Amino acid sequence: MRVISIAIPKGGEGKTTTAVNLAASLAAAEKKTLLIDADTLGASGISLGYTADQVKSGLYDVFNYTHALNRVICKTELTYLDFIPSNISTVQMEERLLRLSENRTVMRMALRDVENQYDYVIIDCPPMLRGITTNALCASNSVIIPMRASHFSLDAVMRLMRYLKWIREVANPQIYVEGILMTMFEPNTKIAEITGRELRSRYSKFLFKVVIPKNSTLAEAAFYGRPVLLYNINSKGAQAYFELATEIISRESAAGGFNAMSEGSPLTEPSAYGQVSGSAGNAPRTDQF
Repeated sequence: MRVISIAIPKGGEGKTTTAVNLAASLAAAEKKTLLIDADTLGASGISLGYTADQVKSGLYDVFNYTHALNRVICKTELTYLDFIPSNISTVQMEERLLRLSENRTVMRMALRDVENQYDYVIIDCPPMLRGITTNALCASNSVIIPMRASHFSLDAVMRLMRYLKWIREVANPQIYVEGILMTMFEPNTKIAEITGRELRSRYSKFLFKVVIPKNSTLAEAAFYGRPVLLYNINSKGAQAYFELATEIISRESAAGGFNAMSEGSPLTEPSAYGQVSGSAGNAPRTDQF
């Protein structure tokens, strides 16, 4: 079972869109897939057509130790895709989840209940690094970093790389970067050119071959509560996410997974956006994220 977190400490980068449509594409390839909505906003559930009144239990109950993970699994329209909702409905529940997630082993231990049931687990993380995202990273084999073309997105990637270095040192030495995924991509624009140049110079070995184009069909599909491949399989967005799933599957088949981080990476080098740091004793500050 491969556990992949979708994470970046910035909103509006396409995390939920990537989590939902990558999971659906893996399921369409007949890979047994579990999508976990770890974002308290519950956007993955909305994107799959779940409403608050339909969700009776979810990830909050797992962290609250009232339900085992396999007791909160929901079915979807896709035979090979299951889903665990966030089910955070009040500020008090959100604050309690943040406290409970300080134990960074909860997700890892919970996933043991389903380790023989799925080929892939995709975790949709919130746009911050502390709490539930740390839990997800500690439980994951790898992380996909979706980002759009912008200076602020580049800075967020650097922050996540620094944080992953600390996670590897203190909690999960096996985690690696599955890849950096360009989302909402508009070719032939100045910002796409600048961002692409910076990414190639600093993180070239992490870049996915596929990019996700800016495509209104992706937003429409979420509005109607369906993965894009069930809304319009011929759209550019659907084809791009299926290509992403194919790239991940073929990469694993060919080389047993892509572990560039363990081979040496830009994480250990100075960056124009700041000096990479982090020690086993002290976590990088997360309040700024």
